[in-house]
Amino acid sequence: MTTYTAINLKQRPEPGPIPASTFEVVQKALPSAGPGEIVVKQTYMSLDPAMIGWMSSDTKSYIPPVALGDVMRSSGTGEVVDSNHPDFAVGDRVMGMTGWTEYFVSSGQGLNKLPAGVDEEQALSVFALPGLTATQGLYGVAKPKSGETIVVSGAAGSVGSIVGQLAKADGLTVIGVAGSDDKCQWLVNELGFDGAINYKTDDVNAKLTELAVNGVDIFFENTGGTIQQHIFEHMNAHGRVAVCGMISDYASSEPSAGPNWIPIIKKRLMIQGFTMPDHYAQVPELLAKLTPYVMKGQIKYRAHVLDGLPSAVDGLNMLLTGGNKGKLMVKL
Repeated sequence: MTTYTAINLKQRPEPGPIPASTFEVVQKALPSAGPGEIVVKQTYMSLDPAMIGWMSSDTKSYIPPVALGDVMRSSGTGEVVDSNHPDFAVGDRVMGMTGWTEYFVSSGQGLNKLPAGVDEEQALSVFALPGLTATQGLYGVAKPKSGETIVVSGAAGSVGSIVGQLAKADGLTVIGVAGSDDKCQWLVNELGFDGAINYKTDDVNAKLTELAVNGVDIFFENTGGTIQQHIFEHMNAHGRVAVCGMISDYASSEPSAGPNWIPIIKKRLMIQGFTMPDHYAQVPELLAKLTPYVMKGQIKYRAHVLDGLPSAVDGLNMLLTGGNKGKLMVKL
């Protein structure tokens, strides 16, 4: 084999489903490692809601947009197949920013070796962006206390499911919001959540009254939309809102209306948005916080694996519709 496949961003997507014409599939010559470089063959590639924002033309976001004509940005795992780098040997398994590509050349910066005993699916589902984001958002922003009640939207997603399990392990009452009965059953029966709400079929306000009998102390927000207002109304005084994502608005031409701000004053609420690029220097600390929960068996996950690099295009739309069940990734 002398060539490999990569997928470039061809045009900025319009609001709504992302068409295949947004991308361009290209063939490139198989690279070799230069001085101080490695060549990595990607094995698994992560699909995350943040990618939808990375494709926009918004230059005021927390990270520059992907340039038109560049390989689409993503994280993933891979195996070193050629090395002129003293810290990486052929056969090493690595994880980091990779892109929509079968092979890539790297200086090694930003790549970490996968720990022994951790496979690629677990690495991307727990120890990569989902776990780091969950850990930073819960402990760095929400600051949970045993006995409190937390509501997690997008709770069956890769970040939300970890947030809920960490909170449960720390003695909180955990309520998840998801978009199907299957996902709600998984949250309660498999992950140990105290309750779950199907926002598509349940009366969200009535279910919150039933499940959050002592009100809501922490709201971990992943989705936005109308459910946000119901949860907001159940917040206790001095409650905290960690705003991680707004997937319901990412492909909308108009953002959904937010809650009235008067309760922020009345209840002295703390609302904080956060993104992981601000906290990359804390990754070792975050992993040190997360890993003991994983080693104790307190963090379960499920991966939704698509096959082949071209499947990433349709995979992005699954993130918008909630069609994935678990951490969405592509096996190359």
